[in-house]
Amino acid sequence: MASVLRVLSDTSTEDIIGILNRDGAVVVTGVFDRAKRDAIEAELKPYLARPEAMHTPNEMYAALELDEAFLAANTKRAVGLVAKSPTFREQVMHPITLAACDAILKPNCSKYQLQATAAFVIGPGAKRQVLHREEDGYPFFQVPRPDMVVASMVAISDFTFANGATRLVPGSHRWPKERTPTPDEITAGEMPAGSLLLWMGGTLHGAGPNTTNDWRFGTFASYSLGWLRQEENHYLNVPPDIARTLSPELRRIVGYQIVDPSLGFADTNADLLS
Repeated sequence: MASVLRVLSDTSTEDIIGILNRDGAVVVTGVFDRAKRDAIEAELKPYLARPEAMHTPNEMYAALELDEAFLAANTKRAVGLVAKSPTFREQVMHPITLAACDAILKPNCSKYQLQATAAFVIGPGAKRQVLHREEDGYPFFQVPRPDMVVASMVAISDFTFANGATRLVPGSHRWPKERTPTPDEITAGEMPAGSLLLWMGGTLHGAGPNTTNDWRFGTFASYSLGWLRQEENHYLNVPPDIARTLSPELRRIVGYQIVDPSLGFADTNADLLS
């Protein structure tokens, strides 16, 4: 039976990266304390309370009565988290995650960038999400693709098999396109609140079904090669007036940077570019 290896937060980054490269996913426990999790939850609460956080995709997929879909019903969602949650910015810039991006992405680019952000609060009765790869937005490249994306999820609440912990297929980041997983090759990325789940862009994964009466809360951040189009339009979600308030390092990760030799140059707002 497949499983995702768990390690402690004081494990060396070399060991964490080695597991991530080998298995396609790893859980690091004890990364975000209760105070930071509570702050993220409080900062995102107004956005997750908006009707649109649940409305359109939930109604559409609920009406289809599918066993699985890309956007499962009964789930609250918020995106553009860099602008909405100052504490979430610490997740984006966490040293463990950036070390993984340095090791995995930099061989294929001079600079990497934030790919997408989201909060997912999965409610009772939510069905499983279809298995997919973070790199599926770039179909020009054939599976298995070069390493183009690294993804992360922080457990704001406990992730359990019963409440819809992310389903993962260890090793699938190196599989050919035609290979599909057997049931025993799919596992749940169970982890206590405060843990950090990292997975490769080529690893098959998807949210699990929530069979409990509780809501499961996680915050997502992914990173991609700097010469790719980002999945999230950060220049709308983090416009220049907000970008100016960010640290130079975070601003570059968001995408306000020139990627060698000249991708991303600008005339106006040039003071934001590095």
